[in-house]
Amino acid sequence: MAEQLSIRDTLTETRVFSKRAVVATVLVVLALAALLGRYFHLQVIEHEVYRTQSDRNRIHARAVPPRRGLIFDRHGVVLADNRPIFNLVITRERAGDIDRTLTTIGQSITLDPVDVERFRKRMPRQLPFEAVPLRFNLTEEEIARLAVNRHLLPGVEVEAELVRHYPFGALLAHAVGYVGRINEAELIALDQTDYAGTNLIGKNGIEKFHEDALHGSVGYENVETNARGRVLRVLERNDPGAGQDLVLELDLEVQRVAQEALGAERGAVVAIDPQTGGVIALASSPSFDPNPFVSGIGSRAYAELRDSPDHPLINRAIQGLYPPGSTVKPMYALAGLFYGVSTPTSAVSDPGWYQLGGVGRRYRDWKKWGHGGAVNLSQAITESCDVYFYDLANRMGIQRMHDFSLQFGLGAATGVDQSAERRGVMPSNAWKLAAIGERWYPGETLSVGIGQGYMLASPMQLAVMTATIASRGRHYRPRLVQRVGGRALEPELLHAVEIPDPGHWDTITLAMEEVVHGPRGTAKAINKNLSYRIAAKTGTAQVVGIAQNATYDSAALDRNQRDHALFVAFAPVGNPRIAVAVIIENGEHGSTTAAPVARKVMDAYLLPRDDAQGPASPAPVAPAPTATAVSTDPAPPAQDPAAVAIPAAPAGPAPEDHL
Repeated sequence: MAEQLSIRDTLTETRVFSKRAVVATVLVVLALAALLGRYFHLQVIEHEVYRTQSDRNRIHARAVPPRRGLIFDRHGVVLADNRPIFNLVITRERAGDIDRTLTTIGQSITLDPVDVERFRKRMPRQLPFEAVPLRFNLTEEEIARLAVNRHLLPGVEVEAELVRHYPFGALLAHAVGYVGRINEAELIALDQTDYAGTNLIGKNGIEKFHEDALHGSVGYENVETNARGRVLRVLERNDPGAGQDLVLELDLEVQRVAQEALGAERGAVVAIDPQTGGVIALASSPSFDPNPFVSGIGSRAYAELRDSPDHPLINRAIQGLYPPGSTVKPMYALAGLFYGVSTPTSAVSDPGWYQLGGVGRRYRDWKKWGHGGAVNLSQAITESCDVYFYDLANRMGIQRMHDFSLQFGLGAATGVDQSAERRGVMPSNAWKLAAIGERWYPGETLSVGIGQGYMLASPMQLAVMTATIASRGRHYRPRLVQRVGGRALEPELLHAVEIPDPGHWDTITLAMEEVVHGPRGTAKAINKNLSYRIAAKTGTAQVVGIAQNATYDSAALDRNQRDHALFVAFAPVGNPRIAVAVIIENGEHGSTTAAPVARKVMDAYLLPRDDAQGPASPAPVAPAPTATAVSTDPAPPAQDPAAVAIPAAPAGPAPEDHL
C-alpha cells in the first residue's frame, strides 16, 4: 500500500498562531493595565493614606512629663527639689510577648514581684505606645546588664526621669509631705491625658493639697523609631509646662528648732502668724524620711513605720486629737464676759472642789486645798483655778460654750492646706444625741469647762484659737503656702469675733501675760532672760480616769497612761507676731515639758538668729505606745483609730493642771 504523504496546512497554522498571539497580547496588556492601575491607585489616589500608615510604623507621638514645681521656705531655701534617676520601661506594642520579655529581664536584674504586679495592673490602662515603668532607680550595674542584652529586649528602654528629693528628710515630712507612685485607684480617677508619662503624684501634705499647681502640663513629641522600636530621632516637640514653684510661710530654722525641741517625745508644735494665718512651723514627732516613698519603699520598711506604736506616719499637728485641758480657759473666760455671766471682778470661793447645787459629787480642783475664798478672772487664768471655770461653765451652759468656741476654730476643720485634717469635737446636747443617742448631763458641762470630757482638739486648732485671741478676734484660715508661681496669696479672714467691750480683750491678755510673768504664774519658769512679753496658758489632759477620792500617782502609772502636757502662747504681747501650740503626749507637766519647747520656738522666730536661746529642752524620753484614755463618765463615741491620742477625760479635773 502506497505510503500517503501528509501535506501541512501552513495557512491554517498561521491563522491559529496569530489569533493566539493576539489573545496573549491582549491578556498581557490587560494585566499590565491592571497592574499600572493598581500602582496608580496606591501611589496617587491613596498616597496619603499609605504614607500615614507607613509613618505610623516609624513615627510615634509620646508624652513628655513636666518638671514638678519646687518648694521653698519663706527665705528661699529649697525644701523639695528634683533629681534624675534611671527607670526601666516597656512599650507593650513593641515588646510582643510580655511574659517572655519579663523572663528575659529577670535573667539580667532582680525584679520584685510587687513591681511586676503593679506593672501588669497599669499596662492595660496606658495610652498606645506609651511606656509603662517596671523598675525605678536602676543602678549603674543594672543598666550595664540590660545594655548587654538589649538585642533580646525589643520595646524595653532605660529612661531618665526627674524625681522628687527632700534634702531635709524627716524635718519636713509632715508639713511638705511626699510624692509616690501612682497606684491603681489613682490611675482610674486621673485624667490619662493630663498624667501621660507621669509616674508620681502627691500623696499627702503640701505635695497632695497643691498637686494641680505643682504637677504642670504634659508635653508631646513625635519620634522616629526603627523596626525594633528604638528611638532614632525627635522630629517635632511640644515642650511641657513646668509645675509652679511654691513659697511657703514656713521658716526652716524655726521648724528645725521645733522638731529638735520635741526630741524623742511624741507630740506636735504648731506656730502661726496671728496677723495673716501663715503657718511658721508645723512639727510632728516622731517623724520619718519621705525620700524612700518616692521611688517605692520596701514592704518591710513600710510595715515597720505603719505598725510602730509611736505612729510616725500620723501628722499629730492636724490628725492627733487631744482634750485641750486648761488651754481653753482664756477663751471661756472671754465667753463669760461676752454673755454677761461674769465680770473681770467676779469671784468664786475655791475650797478645792465644786458641787452642782451644793450637793452630790465633788468636782475637784487640781490644787487639793483650793486657791482661796475669792478667786477672780485674772487669778483663775494665772493659777488655772478649776473651780472658777466649773462655776463659769455651769452658768453659761454647754450650748453657749459650743457656739462661742466655734468662732475660735474648735470643733471644725481649720481649712489649713494639708491633707486628711481631722475636725475634732466641740460637744453640745445636739452633738451627743446624734453621736451617742443620749441627752446631755450638767456634770459633762463642767468637764468641758476645763477642756476635758468629750472635747477634743488638734494642735492646729489650738494654735488657731490662740492666734484669734492674739489678734483680738480676727480668725484667719491657717495656710502653709505664701506664693504660687510668683503670685502672692492674700490672707483669708474667715470671720471676726465681735466683742462689744474692747476692754475684755485686754482683761484676757493681761491674765495670760501673768501666766508667764506673774509671781504665781503657772509658766513663770520660762521667763528667765526673756526680752519680750509672752501671753500664755498651760494645760494638762488626763489620759486615764481617777476615782473621786484617789490621788494622781505618776509613778504608779505606765508611761502611756500619764497626762498629756499642753501649752499655748503668743508674743510679743503688744504686737503679736507668733502664736504657738505645743502638745507633749504623756509629758505630764505643761510648765516644765511643753512650755520650754514653745519658748525655744518663739526665741528662734522673734530674736536675731545669733541671739535666739532659751531654757534647755527636757531630756529625751524613750517612746512609749500611744495612750487611750479610760473614763469614769459615759464614754465618748468610738473614734477613728488613725488618731494619735483621743482620751476621754472624766468630769473631774486633771490633778495638776498648772503643770
